[in-house]
Amino acid sequence: RNFYRRYDLHVHIPEGAIPKDGPSAGVAIATAMVSALTATPVRRDVAMTGEITLRGKVLPVGGLSEKIVAAQRAGIKTVIVPKKNSKDIKELPERAKHGVEIRLVSSQDEVLRIALKKNAWKEKRMDTQHPTYASS
Repeated sequence: RNFYRRYDLHVHIPEGAIPKDGPSAGVAIATAMVSALTATPVRRDVAMTGEITLRGKVLPVGGLSEKIVAAQRAGIKTVIVPKKNSKDIKELPERAKHGVEIRLVSSQDEVLRIALKKNAWKEKRMDTQHPTYASS
């Protein structure tokens, strides 16, 4: 109940670390934080991309073709993608999507329901009324 009184979060992503371009790791970082704070594991067969707002909305990103092909090559079974990128997904050649289930989402709550191991999220759910996790 006193989640925000008990935890102080700081995320630091230094310039010289893993190459990155833009905010497309937002949903992955948020999912990793929820996983760590609730001791709920993230499925190993899931990859995700998407910018996240302070209210938990998932925004579109670029470079989807490359990201989906990389996930496919890594043996990922499910890729979570912003719903606003659905046009980009439709334009991908079938071979780029072969063997990968693409899940379109519009909120971080949807991401968590897909990415976190089943039943664990329902049992350990944090206060979703806080703006960071609201799905408005």
